[in-house]
Amino acid sequence: MKAWCVNELGNARDVLTFEEVAKPIAGDGQVLVKVLATPANFPDVLLCRGEYQVKPPLPFTPGLELCGEVVAIGAGVTRAAVGDRVVGTTNMPGGAFAEYAVLQQANVFPAPSALDDVEAATLSIGYQTAWFALHRRTQIVAGDYLLVHAAAGGVGSAAVQLGKAAGATVIGIVGGSEKAAYAEELGADLVIDRRTENFVPLVKEFTGGHGADIVFDPVGGDSYNGSTKCIAFEGRIVVIGFAGGAIPQPALNHALIKNYSIVGLHWGLYQLKNSALIDECHSELTRLADEGLLKPLVGERLALADVADGVGRVGDGTTVGRLVFQP
Repeated sequence: MKAWCVNELGNARDVLTFEEVAKPIAGDGQVLVKVLATPANFPDVLLCRGEYQVKPPLPFTPGLELCGEVVAIGAGVTRAAVGDRVVGTTNMPGGAFAEYAVLQQANVFPAPSALDDVEAATLSIGYQTAWFALHRRTQIVAGDYLLVHAAAGGVGSAAVQLGKAAGATVIGIVGGSEKAAYAEELGADLVIDRRTENFVPLVKEFTGGHGADIVFDPVGGDSYNGSTKCIAFEGRIVVIGFAGGAIPQPALNHALIKNYSIVGLHWGLYQLKNSALIDECHSELTRLADEGLLKPLVGERLALADVADGVGRVGDGTTVGRLVFQP
């Protein structure tokens, strides 16, 4: 089969090569799928560079999530059958940027019938990360002001939709007019272009001086620092990642005197610590999709041959919405 391989670490465009490799086999407790669609995620950028918290041995194939058709199952598999359309996360070093991929059965879920293959492929990491951040780590409630950084990105766009579904008033921060239009289409109540405007006074004005009850931050750096200046009393800043490249150094005395919380989210730990919550999350996401409250907005549908350039553009920060590859 054809697959994208990383044989040495570096920038995606430089190190990803399209190769003929052996088709994987489903072992005990595993599911083999034909890949129908697989999106690019920022962690794929970091995997290629060797900067992600998971460091698979070389060579490896990136691609962390997919929608696929089950073509074989290993002994002991009860969560899927041959012919099922499923979504889920892959096993490194064999990722989804390939024609076939293997998943542990615990990471396999029914694909929502309300979503097509490309839309469903984006449901695992981005939407589950946003769901855990909002419903598990910050306990969002109707009426909250939710500030979402990188609101036109993969995980940010999921947070905008889930925030609206929870009854929050959503403020989206983006970089550029094209991304602003995308965030508005997602349903954000206020969209701020950080390239032309300082979001801090605008958030204060929009909220009548109240500030943001929840800040969803996958960026770090100046985005985090600005958030501490417009966080509400008893507000919560949930740290998702550092796509901006700079890891902030929080002033804990400021958190003390302003009475706000800083919480972290590592979605992957739930797979190890409490996988039942992942099942609960997927059921809720499926319900929202069925009710029309969740519909991933895909920026580009690309061929599998476009993976290297697509992942490279995600790393450049020039993409809008999700980039999804279809073998």
